[in-house]
Amino acid sequence: MLSASLTRRGFLGVSVGALATVALASCAPAATWVQPDGTAVKDAERRRGGTGKVTTATLAAAPLVLDLAGKTAATWAFGSTPAPVIRLGAGDTLQATVRNQLDTDTSVHWHGIALRNDMDGVPPITQKPIGAGAAFDYEFIVPDPGTYWFHPHVGVQLDRGLYGALIVEDPDEPLAYDDEWVIILDDWLDGVTANPDQVLEELSAGMGDMGGMDDMFMRMGNTLMGATSDLLGGDAGDVYYPLYLINGKPVDDPTQFTGKPGNRVRLRIINAGSDTAFRLAVGGHGLTITHSDGFPVTPVEVDSILIGMGERYDATITLGDGAFPLIAQAEGKRARGFAVIRTGAAAAAPAADVSIPELTSSRVGTAQLLAADSRAALSSRQPDRSIAIALTGGMADYDWGIDGRRFDMTQPLNAAHEIREGERVRLTITNDTEMWHPFHLHGHTYQHQGDGPRKDTSIILPKQTLTVDFDADNPGLWIAHCHNVYHAETGMTTVIGYRA
Repeated sequence: MLSASLTRRGFLGVSVGALATVALASCAPAATWVQPDGTAVKDAERRRGGTGKVTTATLAAAPLVLDLAGKTAATWAFGSTPAPVIRLGAGDTLQATVRNQLDTDTSVHWHGIALRNDMDGVPPITQKPIGAGAAFDYEFIVPDPGTYWFHPHVGVQLDRGLYGALIVEDPDEPLAYDDEWVIILDDWLDGVTANPDQVLEELSAGMGDMGGMDDMFMRMGNTLMGATSDLLGGDAGDVYYPLYLINGKPVDDPTQFTGKPGNRVRLRIINAGSDTAFRLAVGGHGLTITHSDGFPVTPVEVDSILIGMGERYDATITLGDGAFPLIAQAEGKRARGFAVIRTGAAAAAPAADVSIPELTSSRVGTAQLLAADSRAALSSRQPDRSIAIALTGGMADYDWGIDGRRFDMTQPLNAAHEIREGERVRLTITNDTEMWHPFHLHGHTYQHQGDGPRKDTSIILPKQTLTVDFDADNPGLWIAHCHNVYHAETGMTTVIGYRA
């Protein structure tokens, strides 16, 4: 049974003493829902087949002190921040042992992968949390090529250093390029100004009536007032971050990328932040978007890309001769991440505060500009089932939820949305709040209506509605939530479950 003391408000912060079935937690008969360790999940994994090739990895979650350009930051990480890249081929099997050397529970979620349900890393829905001093073996077939990543799904641990890239290569890759760079963007405060649990406590008190302060840009403790963005429809974010990192390095000690003039480089860009959208651009270069959330799109030429938390974009650039700034503008927050691309040894490095026209250009890449490549588009089919949900709540009371309900992990299947294997599902998400949300569905990819891109994480602007379709081909119990970790932790999540 679930611990009687399990009363934390959010689904990410759950700690249990023993694994219980979700059916018991929800007081529903076990036979009504497909369970994560059930026959349907095992059968779906067998149908994936796979190549038989196995890639192994070991991740040790442990305390780590980072040197961030002279600032020391005590955090948690998988040996480094970000962790070393895990790379394998589509159809291969990943065997990853996660050893927990922390003094609290943890887990690993493999973000964007349509994997077997019992490996999704969401305690206690799909697994028992990995207790202090314990280990867990993840093993699953990785079906689709693309750019993915991994991070914890316990509490607000995402806002520490526990993350890394998972790159799944296409054995029949049609894209031609000379080099590839993995670029992980992050907003950072852990061990510098506060830790994420302290931020959560401060936010959870609510911000009350801030009338008359809407036009002020200021820090108040660990919160940020007046961070606004037209691209995001208003409020851009509410957490103050002293640093913004690219591949674990801040502005004053930038990551260096080196290449040759004329080479075509594939950028695999991941937003691992918790409260920040980034607008990424390269000085003196255009970007050609080729993939979103792992799936190919019809190529689009842009000057910058807006990337919400949890989203990934692949883009290609053709390198010029010299040294160029790679800037990840923290959208609406008047700060940036910064790196240097160098193709000429003698070229002077650009200043960290350099202004580039690409960041003020109207050619901003967003999902609305993209169309799924024919290889990624869903087959034409009318939906068998339609589900409508509303994102609700606000900063005043910090009462984020779905359909006016704050998620309760003691009753995780209350208000769960039922689907059945084999259905085409139409999901309509309406943002009834005054803030944007990056919405993420586990275990599936969906396609934006109107021949839009295939994705698993999408920006939904205030008072806007996103309609997507997906095929119910991966049985189990799957969460869907805002990928602002503080919104998710305080209740903006739901479950989409397969009926047995």
